[in-house]
Amino acid sequence: MQVPSLSISRRTRKTPFSRRVQEAGVKAYTVYNHMLLPTVFESVEEDYKHLKSKVQIWDVSCERQVELWGPDAGRLAQMLTPRDLSDMALNRCYYTPMVDETGGMLNDPVTTKLAEDKYWVSVADSDLLFWIKGLAHAFRLEVDVDEPDVSPFAIQGPQAEDLVARVFGERIRSIRFFHYDYVEFEGQRMVLARSGYSKQGGFELYVDGSKWGEPVWDAFMEAGADMDVRAGCPNLIERIEGQLLSYGNDMTRNNTPHECGLGKFCQTQQAIGCVGRDALLRVAVEGPVRQIRSVAIDGDPVPPCNELWPIIGGGRQVGTISSAAYSPDFRTNVAIGMVRMTHWDDGTKVQVDTPHGMRTATVWETPFCNQGG
Repeated sequence: MQVPSLSISRRTRKTPFSRRVQEAGVKAYTVYNHMLLPTVFESVEEDYKHLKSKVQIWDVSCERQVELWGPDAGRLAQMLTPRDLSDMALNRCYYTPMVDETGGMLNDPVTTKLAEDKYWVSVADSDLLFWIKGLAHAFRLEVDVDEPDVSPFAIQGPQAEDLVARVFGERIRSIRFFHYDYVEFEGQRMVLARSGYSKQGGFELYVDGSKWGEPVWDAFMEAGADMDVRAGCPNLIERIEGQLLSYGNDMTRNNTPHECGLGKFCQTQQAIGCVGRDALLRVAVEGPVRQIRSVAIDGDPVPPCNELWPIIGGGRQVGTISSAAYSPDFRTNVAIGMVRMTHWDDGTKVQVDTPHGMRTATVWETPFCNQGG
């Protein structure tokens, strides 16, 4: 069966790096926040091996920034999340589950505090900008909410720190995880954070101004030529091994942060002003009845998980698989699923109804990458 192609128009925005991505031989895209996000260069498997051993540069411009700027920026930022932001320092980036009035997940961005009156919210794939603008208007807050011309550029892999040091100097090695500092590129000041959508270590450079996209790309490719630096992208296999969740795939507005295993990022009692606070306080007391787990699915490689696959336990459905891929390192199909509390304990045996038939599987509480490989 022929795979349908994706029609691209001006509604699907290109990025400051799109021409370089094309020249690098991108083989597949997805659409993320109305922008092109590369998904494959060599192959998912080859990209995976290279990411875990070398260093890659990623066009993740689709992680759009929602900028909150004004006297009420801090108040608005706290309204969005059950994570307590009251003690957030200026050099910090916080992973922040964001919820609606029912406590349902709207997004799981990284929030960066640039000043007492200025924040960037680096969003996953949902139109969070409109929700934030709506809150600001409804509460008559003194704050501007907009999308600046800022495009994240990720450097990921075991050699990422060495490559970034070649471009910006040795002092970048002192940036701690989920902290940031300022660097200069040809006189332009930019934010460099130790963060990224992989478990291999690395940085995200917030490229401030589209005109700097290709010069930044070229500088990193030149600096890393002898390191076998390649164009890459978030890798399906590696993110599942690390239990890095994909909003819209592994969680939606129908899930609370606690169901998504993100309770440690919720200080709901202290997060005064969060619009979903009352709903989440009840959840925190009662606890979730289902939760995200890693699942190892036995047998030959499974096909792409384009629909939810039922998890069966004791003759009835006890959950769903939302992401799956075959892992060369773990020599099994790795998966992420939402599992009912009756079957979420470590080592629980279940079955998964895949397009290739029923498979035996094992539920794991911790990500695969924490289990050795």
